[in-house]
Amino acid sequence: MTDSLQRLRRLLVRLETGMASLSLLLLILLSLGQIVARNFFDTGLPLADSLTRYLVLYVTFFGAALAADGDRHIKIDVVCAWLSSPWRAHLFRPLQALGALICLLLFQAALRFWRDEWHYAADHERWQALLNLVIPVGFGLLCLHFLIGLLLGPQRTEAQP
Repeated sequence: MTDSLQRLRRLLVRLETGMASLSLLLLILLSLGQIVARNFFDTGLPLADSLTRYLVLYVTFFGAALAADGDRHIKIDVVCAWLSSPWRAHLFRPLQALGALICLLLFQAALRFWRDEWHYAADHERWQALLNLVIPVGFGLLCLHFLIGLLLGPQRTEAQP
């Protein structure tokens, strides 16, 4: 089971790295294209501002999933700063479970919100609702990383071949 979880974790990391990198590249290219279009041609790229906002969300969520995998996410565990290493190891799994639960609740709320948005969106605005899928997907990925961390424990980031 540990080997299959490690394979799943590595696959997720590769996919998230690719998506975050592609999103960042598209964000930079779109922003530069918008700057060039405005400064040299007195016009702008259609829908570039909306797309850059969505690309920021993509970079943010895929980057957050990568950070959660490496245990480099933002933590609000002030007590752990004062605890010794053995105590922190004992708190690792409960904190992973709490993070997974919170992300699961946020995933469910984001999915309900997305369904409502999709249901009430006009036909010409459905593409924006599709781009908003990154919010429930992002929280789902975060929940999955916390669950993998819960199952594998603090030593989950073993050296990769």
